[in-house]
Amino acid sequence: MHAIRLHAFGPAENLAYEQVGDPEPGPGQVRIAVAAAGVHLLDTAIREGIPGPLPELPALPTVPGREVAGTVESLGEGVAGIWLGKRVVAHLGFKPGGYAELAVTDADRVHEIPENLDFAQAVAMIGTGRTTMGILQFAELGPASVAVIPAAAGGIGTLLVQYAKHAGATVIGLAGGPEKVARVEKNGADLAVDYQDPEWPDQVKHFLWGRKATVVFDGVGGEVARTAVDFIGPGGKHIVFGWSGEGLHDGSPLIVEGVSEQVLGPVMMQKAGGPNPVRTLELRALTEAAAGRLTPAVQRFPLAEAAAAHRALENRGTIGKVVLEP
Repeated sequence: MHAIRLHAFGPAENLAYEQVGDPEPGPGQVRIAVAAAGVHLLDTAIREGIPGPLPELPALPTVPGREVAGTVESLGEGVAGIWLGKRVVAHLGFKPGGYAELAVTDADRVHEIPENLDFAQAVAMIGTGRTTMGILQFAELGPASVAVIPAAAGGIGTLLVQYAKHAGATVIGLAGGPEKVARVEKNGADLAVDYQDPEWPDQVKHFLWGRKATVVFDGVGGEVARTAVDFIGPGGKHIVFGWSGEGLHDGSPLIVEGVSEQVLGPVMMQKAGGPNPVRTLELRALTEAAAGRLTPAVQRFPLAEAAAAHRALENRGTIGKVVLEP
């Protein structure tokens, strides 16, 4: 099979498209003929040798990627035959291997893909969608809500805009550049503004006309988040799930005492509850997409162009979830 391999930590150019041996499913595992593999900002940090939330960096050489969708084409010992030939999606957890034509994972990690989703959309929902469902646990959205969403054209931002509108909220989406602003408008935001325009705060104030935001969904941090937090009224929330604007290397989230709530990691999983909170959130995400309430935005790259996908993601040149297709 062909796969992307990383032989040394460093820049995107270190991602090599190579011929490698096919992985074999062990007991309780399935092998998936990959049709779409998700690319995450965390993948770019790992590629550079920054562990982030992972327990440790993978041993080299490694095949990156932890989100795949495709068709089950081989079963390990003990796996029910009903899975053979199924369209499935899975998050591989801490074990990489997704940037490839074939991937192996435990059978209890896979979900059958709803009929109305293609492979790339399913990948978006298993990772980005799962995180979005986790974030939304901390906000009670309804017709009285006014939600401000920085990075509203991104993978999570797109889903937050759609979910908030479906709940009846007033939605203000912030994005960088005319193309992204147009996408936020298309997703249903009541106001879409370009945060690269120095006058954007005045546009928001004029739109609110004395009202205050009830929630800011912040995965960006930095100056945009600081300005957005100023729009929050008494009792409002600043829900923090990242700080991509500050960089993954040495950045830190914007936290305002009494207003901010950081929700990633164990906090999100505790809130989801149950014996398998990760799977709970994955099922919620896929259910929302199957019902048509959420439609993920996807930007596709050929598997062989994984380096270009990483560069585009790092340079904030993507819209929605970045997906590699063999």
